[in-house]
Amino acid sequence: MLFMLIVKASTNPEGPSPELHEAMSRYNEELVEAGVRVMAKGLHPSSNGIRISFPNPGEKPVVTDGPFTESKELIAGFILIDVNSREEAIEWAMRMPDPQGRGEGQIELRQVYDQRPS
Repeated sequence: MLFMLIVKASTNPEGPSPELHEAMSRYNEELVEAGVRVMAKGLHPSSNGIRISFPNPGEKPVVTDGPFTESKELIAGFILIDVNSREEAIEWAMRMPDPQGRGEGQIELRQVYDQRPS
């Protein structure tokens, strides 16, 4: 079962501390050693982002360049894991260090539609 751990962005403009960077590296190593990590990536800031919206059905989409100010809607990065159950995905998500390191971190865990042949 594929699950994506979506790391929410923070309102704090500072990057991760060296300690947090080290803790996240250890966590990623654990995922690799366990054979469950498929991919892990951080995202560029929203100032480099592009948003495509579809305000009116059948009309041309609207392109908006970042930055985007709604930080609660922004994603800082993601980890894709392949596990045997929802419970195992939750266990791995619970082991992740606070992704912001300041008590404001948030991870959203979502199952990915898996179209692999049975």
